Amino acid sequence: MIELIDFVKDYGSFRAVDRLNLRIPAGELFGFIGPNGAGKTTTIRFLATLIKAGGGDGRVAGYSVTRQPLEVRHHIGYMPDQFGSYNGMRVHEFLDFFGLAYRLPRSVRKGRIEWLLEMLDLTEKRRARVTDLSRGMKQKLYLAKTLIHDPPVLILDEPAAGLDPQARIELKRLLRELRRQGKTILVSSHILSELADFCTWVGIIHRGRLLSFGPIEDVLRSIRATRRIVVRCLDGPGGLESARAIIANRPGVQNVHEEDGKLSFDLHGGDVEAADLLADLIRSGVGVTSFAEDDPTLEDVFLRLTKPLSHDAGITALSSRSP
Repeated sequence: MIELIDFVKDYGSFRAVDRLNLRIPAGELFGFIGPNGAGKTTTIRFLATLIKAGGGDGRVAGYSVTRQPLEVRHHIGYMPDQFGSYNGMRVHEFLDFFGLAYRLPRSVRKGRIEWLLEMLDLTEKRRARVTDLSRGMKQKLYLAKTLIHDPPVLILDEPAAGLDPQARIELKRLLRELRRQGKTILVSSHILSELADFCTWVGIIHRGRLLSFGPIEDVLRSIRATRRIVVRCLDGPGGLESARAIIANRPGVQNVHEEDGKLSFDLHGGDVEAADLLADLIRSGVGVTSFAEDDPTLEDVFLRLTKPLSHDAGITALSSRSP
């Protein structure tokens, strides 16, 4: 649904994006991750047909970004990180203005506006002036504007910037609902924890280069050759000491560490090996209360990939795992 092929963008002698290749399947909620200046907004503006590529191309909903920009615009909803103020416009007028820009008939515009106001909990604000809305309410309105022509693809640049915690939670709920309706969604952010709990795919970009992308579970696990397991046990006999003795002598176990009443260790192997170890602990009378894999966070992945001494090695190792 969204694809980039050897996309390059230079600003003078500065290369903002360097031969970026990326494919986002239809129906995914894709988190585009990287620090400020990494190339996220440049890439997004290209996909939105607002800037030209220095090389390569992109495809959105089957249309070429460079050769068919008008078709692309009709199939995307683009929400930039900054907006004009539209002084004097009321909420319903703002939405009607953008509906008219997309040449929607009046009867269609009216129905779409009412549906969007209800979905985004803006009905009571329909006659409020745009400039009088709170930051959270404005973000909802701008998202409604982005959806006015019912595009299959949404491209949202830092949509949660400046929102309070409650508004961020609400935004995540809305994005999940839009994905459930069949939308393909690209969301950019430099706040990794913001995307980790609701995106289905992620891509990590740094200094204009794509370090890794794919289903979030694959990306999270790709930096580890082993599984990190955390075990908690009952106090007393059959507790941590007994568990430690069994775990430490197990083939494929490394780096056993005890802290805050739990054991953590690296396990070479898959689900079968983990299940066998858990069964051994229980048969030995260990009172296991928790036995779970400790997945790395997106912060762990990003820091691992961008370490200066292992930067190039990280790209090579992960590119072979990407779809």
